[in-house]
Amino acid sequence: MPDDTALRGRLLVATPGLREPTFHRTVILLLDHGEGGAVGVVLNRPSTVDVSVVLPEWHAHVSDPPLLFHGGPVGLDTAMGVVTIPHGADLSPEVDRMAGRFGLVDLDAAPESVAPHVGGVRVFAGYAGWGEGQLEDELAERSWFVVDAIADDVLTADPTRLWRRVLRRQGGDLAIVSTFAEDASLN
Repeated sequence: MPDDTALRGRLLVATPGLREPTFHRTVILLLDHGEGGAVGVVLNRPSTVDVSVVLPEWHAHVSDPPLLFHGGPVGLDTAMGVVTIPHGADLSPEVDRMAGRFGLVDLDAAPESVAPHVGGVRVFAGYAGWGEGQLEDELAERSWFVVDAIADDVLTADPTRLWRRVLRRQGGDLAIVSTFAEDASLN
């Protein structure tokens, strides 16, 4: 199992055996992980709500599709802006680097002051959170595959195919898992 620091900025990809509806076939970007727990956002659950409804000033600056995403079951009344940070880019004061090329943006900031410094923005309602030792237990139970993240995972224009695409690019056994039926008992 990877150590704590190796998990920041990586993806948790739900295994076919993870049938709990909240996380079934999810891809989660892990933004933080430490002794006290972990925090991430679900990348492949777009809502039907356009960003313009909740944050009209950000609508022109978010990546397609310009929808609010379900980031997870915790804190559904809060919005988080996740950005990709290009190599060598100067960070805007409104962006906190969380892990590698990923950061959080202050959604109260003027989008025009942030957009030139980032590769893209996605807005999430809520987040996924684990208490102390909870994620480690789920990893030991083999509920998640841990793989490297790329900027396109966060900004994909086709989030509904992300689970399969991430597994397929891993090659080997994980590429085969990407072909499994929605109901794992049918494999």
